[in-house]
Amino acid sequence: MNLVILKPGLLTTVQDLGRYGVQKYGVIVGGAMDAFALRIANLLVGNGENDAGLEITMLGPEIYFPEAALIAIGGGDLSPVLNGRQVPAWRTVYVPEGSRLQFGRMKLGCRAYLAVAGGLDVPVRMNSRSTYLRAGIGGHEGRVLQAGDRLPIGEPSSIGRHLADLLAGEARGDEPAIGRWSVSPELLPAYAANPTLQAIAGQEQDLFDNEAISRFYQEDYSVRTESDRMGYRLSGGELRLATKRELISSAVTFGTVQVPPDGQPIVLMADRQTTGGYPRIAQVASVDLPLLAQTPLGGRIRFRAVSLEEAQKQYLVREKGIRVLRSGLEQLQTNRNGKVRTNGER
Repeated sequence: MNLVILKPGLLTTVQDLGRYGVQKYGVIVGGAMDAFALRIANLLVGNGENDAGLEITMLGPEIYFPEAALIAIGGGDLSPVLNGRQVPAWRTVYVPEGSRLQFGRMKLGCRAYLAVAGGLDVPVRMNSRSTYLRAGIGGHEGRVLQAGDRLPIGEPSSIGRHLADLLAGEARGDEPAIGRWSVSPELLPAYAANPTLQAIAGQEQDLFDNEAISRFYQEDYSVRTESDRMGYRLSGGELRLATKRELISSAVTFGTVQVPPDGQPIVLMADRQTTGGYPRIAQVASVDLPLLAQTPLGGRIRFRAVSLEEAQKQYLVREKGIRVLRSGLEQLQTNRNGKVRTNGER
């Protein structure tokens, strides 16, 4: 079973949750920019959270399904349309044989994620199916997708097969069937073009003068057009060190905010390097990484200080919500009427 790329869109790649265990060899983690969106989309079709799906950036592709399939779309709203009908995000969708999925105007956020029951069965490279474009590895031939590409789909799980069976009988002709279950709005990130991101004090924040720290948390920063999957380059008030000091390169991660000599911060993203030598003024809280990933070029970001304890508490609350959703979807296998409670929703 395959899906076929008719039009590739602006930047469409195969991604999972990243390539872990090889940073010691200088290989980046990579993976989905909005990992939350991919995880939820995967759960909605009965996949494992780390199964490979499509990351669709700004301008979406046109995709043909030669056979019936079960899909879910999460993340930003890029106006998905299946056989001429609008498709809701964060829902399980049964796709009839011969369907075409298209994307339109970018309404909110800049990245959508498409999960297909069974996952995209591209080769595993160093523990991951993610595409790392700079090295040309992973995904589909290590590159962005092109017209004519055929992507193999793996065998759906028992949950995926059951969800497909529940919806198959409701499909009429080329009209898709939409699952009655949904994700609680309370679990979903509050995507915005100009988000406020919670940030924890970085390891070298005390090297900056008081004016720089105050500016960092009180002024807006715009996302520059040269930003990419490696890092968001920001433009705003200059951040100066109180005392210049040579630093030894040290660990960085998704959301680390570094400040190079020009005083304009860089927020490291999914394709970040394994270590960095610029002073780290802050670290974006994990729970707000989806908001960061969905901020478009030209969008404005503001940072708000938060304690490590509060950031951890919010992270655990979201993870609990994801567990509740997973449990609710598993209950569908034994619930004949197809109803499920997912973090308070029916």
